[in-house]
Amino acid sequence: MRVGEVIGKVILAKCHPSVSGGTWLVVAPLTVAGLKGDPLGREEPLVVYDELGAGLGARIGFSEGGEAANPFAPNHKPLDAYNACILDTIEVE
Repeated sequence: MRVGEVIGKVILAKCHPSVSGGTWLVVAPLTVAGLKGDPLGREEPLVVYDELGAGLGARIGFSEGGEAANPFAPNHKPLDAYNACILDTIEVE
């Protein structure tokens, strides 16, 4: 699982029926420097499927690859990244 910040939302006119009901977020994965507040601590943004309702600026925990489809087993969905949690606070030492 990785931590990222929601920087936008994807709007679709039509999507695959198996993913209706969720939203698509544009998320910038954060490095340790990004978790500490450094604006240069962001990696290349990616699109993450969300059913939890994360908003702009939220920090989320997301999974990628095969793990992204696991929450939907046995009815797998065509996902590359899935929002697993919305984080309230992050402490980095």
